[in-house]
Amino acid sequence: MTQPAPSAQQGGPGAGPPLELGKDDPGPAAPGGTRFFRPDLRTLALLGVLAALILVGGITRPDEFLATTNLQLVLVQSSVIGVVTVGMTFVIMSGGIDLSVGAIVALASVWATTVATQDFGFAGILLTAVLVGLGCGLVNGVLIAYGQMVPFIATLAMMVSARGLALLITDGNTQIVTVESVLDLGSRSSYVLGIPPLVMVFALVTVVGWLVLNRTTFGRRTVAVGGNAEAARLAGIDVRRQRLYLYLLSGLCCGIAAFLLVVLSGSGQNTNGNLYELDAIAAAIIGGTLLTGGRGTVVGSVLGVLIFTTITNIFALNNLQSDVQQIAKGAIIVVAVLVQRRSAQHTT
Repeated sequence: MTQPAPSAQQGGPGAGPPLELGKDDPGPAAPGGTRFFRPDLRTLALLGVLAALILVGGITRPDEFLATTNLQLVLVQSSVIGVVTVGMTFVIMSGGIDLSVGAIVALASVWATTVATQDFGFAGILLTAVLVGLGCGLVNGVLIAYGQMVPFIATLAMMVSARGLALLITDGNTQIVTVESVLDLGSRSSYVLGIPPLVMVFALVTVVGWLVLNRTTFGRRTVAVGGNAEAARLAGIDVRRQRLYLYLLSGLCCGIAAFLLVVLSGSGQNTNGNLYELDAIAAAIIGGTLLTGGRGTVVGSVLGVLIFTTITNIFALNNLQSDVQQIAKGAIIVVAVLVQRRSAQHTT
């Protein structure tokens, strides 16, 4: 008789480490059986780091940093890499990795901005970006799930191939978007109550990602596969199909991010998405997602993205050199991980 998929709350053999409050567990039951969300210490620590950065920005450049336009800029810049990071979080939680996300974003953006594609208008650009992302995710998923390739190797091959194809399509040139409806989406006139449409899309993807991870069988299976793939298989989970779906999800997020990048920049370039894979992995890790799989948090990953974007913005406003920015980012990662480790020791 096939057993039901183990969940993290049940502590089944395939569930991996227990899910923690404010991450993948919806929280303790309130009177009457209703559950509520309660942030854990890791989430609070990330919020503390973000608050400290905002304080630093407010002190060093109060007029510029706290300006509404600048805060909107920070959120807009977080949107593209944030959408990619949501997909990356799922992949890492399953015990995998995706090094091709930046290259997929580049390929999807240039394919969606060719002259032939732009003839189909807004819908053609959006659909092309999403389909290219899904196609690349499908290739990754098939190679890893059914071809038994190591995720690092499969996605590394996709990264190189996608970059090469993006360069071939553009011939090294920038493809300018001429579709007015796409360009208008990135203009200030399209803001709703002061909120840019790109930020709304980012928020929607984050909410959907959180719901899928915390409230669906798909999310529980992702945790189970990442915690112990063999135990998950014995419990009745089709591990290969689950992994295929996860890389499709990552590709979908890359396609959405590519469209957002096209709206933001008004063009498609083969250099788009440069180092997105490193930024997405770093944001997910400092957000509490284990590289070994079995535990992760969409909320933490999003906070990680906001932390990195805020750091970049503060350094730009203070005219600090790029090498100093990179050193500081590395230090922030180390500090954030140490804080999370200390928080974990207090909760055990």
